[in-house]
Amino acid sequence: MRNTKPIIIAHRGASGYRPEHTLAAYELAIDLGADYIEPDLVATKDGILIARHENEISETTDVASHAEFAERQTTKIIDGESKTGWFTEDFTLAELKTLRAKERIPEVRSQNTKYDGLFAIPTLQEIIDLAKAKSVAVNRTIGIYPETKHPTYFQSIDLSLEEPLLNTLAANGYQGANAPVFIQSFEVSNLKYLSTKTDLPLVQLINNIGKPYDFIVSDDERTYRDLITTSGLQEIAEYAQAIGIHKNLLVPRDSIGKLLPPTSLVTDAHAASLLVHVWTFRNEDVFLPLDFLGNPKQEYELFFSLGIDGIFSDFPDIAILNF
Repeated sequence: MRNTKPIIIAHRGASGYRPEHTLAAYELAIDLGADYIEPDLVATKDGILIARHENEISETTDVASHAEFAERQTTKIIDGESKTGWFTEDFTLAELKTLRAKERIPEVRSQNTKYDGLFAIPTLQEIIDLAKAKSVAVNRTIGIYPETKHPTYFQSIDLSLEEPLLNTLAANGYQGANAPVFIQSFEVSNLKYLSTKTDLPLVQLINNIGKPYDFIVSDDERTYRDLITTSGLQEIAEYAQAIGIHKNLLVPRDSIGKLLPPTSLVTDAHAASLLVHVWTFRNEDVFLPLDFLGNPKQEYELFFSLGIDGIFSDFPDIAILNF
């Protein structure tokens, strides 16, 4: 089940170099050597899956500057949090195609702001088309690693993500446990549902804080930490093939950001026949542990030495260089 070489997953594309979730970011990631490109999926008003970090798009597009959409600014409760802005589910795909992407964290990645306004919001189909075309061009298979964002919320407004995702993947020939695709989610119930509908690989995402939103809705007392116990991992293995973990669950940090000894999570997950993919690796000091400031390659070297099966990176070229 395990590969000897960890896969390099381009987190939202090569988002360290281009605004995230754009075809430009995904194409650059492939050119830099990524094995998989990762789109976060949300739905449009007309049920089309598109790639955005969140369904609220004021941070990642120029929607606020479009006077014709001013009246659509609103406040909603998404996964228990109040958010004010513009939401993908209130726009048709045609309307969203009039917007342009911008850098989400300009205070950290000011160099990327020169690309603001250049790129459209891509659909899942456009991302698949790119992956297939580039697979031919670079003579290697480029996988996709889609995440269903806020699945309980989208289900509640009759814009389920799961069926359009499976239908799109099937229409594009993604079939079987060895297909170049992983489907990921921070929630549990939708992955369990997906496991009854597909044999494509599924990934349970696990944060270092909090709990899956569907657990909150169902009054399940378990947290993410409960999912990485021996029994939790065994339960995940019944419906998923991998875990996608916050890196602090594998190598914790102390109160000032210095690294502590690694946990046994890789060994424990492998004992449950689960792959371990770790997120998210970035070059900037604001994201690095205190031990590795100014030297992100040391973080990669540490995590690769622990036997992980995959890594999410905003800078896929740096990940590859340090394996």
